[in-house]
Amino acid sequence: MSDIRDRIYAEPLTEVGGFSFDARVAAVFPDMICRSVPGYGAILESIGRVAARHAQPGSRLYDLGCSLGAATLAMRRNVSAPDCRIVAVDNAAPMIERAREHIEAFRGDTPVELICGDLLHTPIEDASLVVMNFTLQFIPLPERDALMARIRAGMRQGGVLVLAEKIRFEDPALDALVTELHLDFKRANGYSELEISQKRQALENVLIPETLATHRQRLHAAGFVSCETLIQHYNFACLLAVA
Repeated sequence: MSDIRDRIYAEPLTEVGGFSFDARVAAVFPDMICRSVPGYGAILESIGRVAARHAQPGSRLYDLGCSLGAATLAMRRNVSAPDCRIVAVDNAAPMIERAREHIEAFRGDTPVELICGDLLHTPIEDASLVVMNFTLQFIPLPERDALMARIRAGMRQGGVLVLAEKIRFEDPALDALVTELHLDFKRANGYSELEISQKRQALENVLIPETLATHRQRLHAAGFVSCETLIQHYNFACLLAVA
C-alpha cells in the first residue's frame, strides 16, 4: 500500500470544506488511518480471524465502505470455506481504483467483486459475514436503522457482522476526556495542532458518532440475536453481532 504521508491539512486553509474520500485522501489513506485510529491494526487482524471461523461455504462476504480494501484483504487471506465470494463496495471512485490495485497485488483463491456504488442501494444476499469498518458513521442518521435491518435480512442464520465505529459517551466529562486521549494519540503520531484542528472542522457534520448503547439497540432491533464489544481503544470500538 501507499506509504505517502498524510499532509492534507498541514498548511493553513482559507476555507475548510467538508471531508470527502477524494483522490487526495485515497493517496494517503493508509497513513491517515493508521495515525488517526488507535487499534486499527488489531481490528483488521480480528476481521481476518472472524472470517476464518465464520465464513460459511458458498456464501458471500461483504466489505461495505471498503476504502482501499484492507478488510477485504484480511478476509481473503483467512477464508478457508469453499466457494465464497467477497463483495467490496465503496461510493468513492478514487478509493475503488486504488483498492483494485491493492487487491490485485495479492494473490488469493477467493474471488473479489469490487463495486463503486452507494451501499444504501447495494443488495445484500446470502451473506455469512458483513464488515462495516468505520462506515456507518458517515451514513446519514435517518438512514441507519433501515440499512442495518436490510443487512440483517440479507444474512444467513448464524452469520456475523463486524461493525467498527468511532463512538461518543453519554457522560460529557468522560467524552471530553477520551476525546483528549485520542488527540494525544494523534499528536504522538506527528499530527500538528493545525492539522488536528482543520481535519476536525472538515469532519464536523460529516462523521456523526453514536453511543455504544445506540448501536446495540439498533442491532437488536434489526434482528441480530446478540452483540458484544470485540475491541475498544479510546473512542473507537469494534462490535461483533450474530444474526
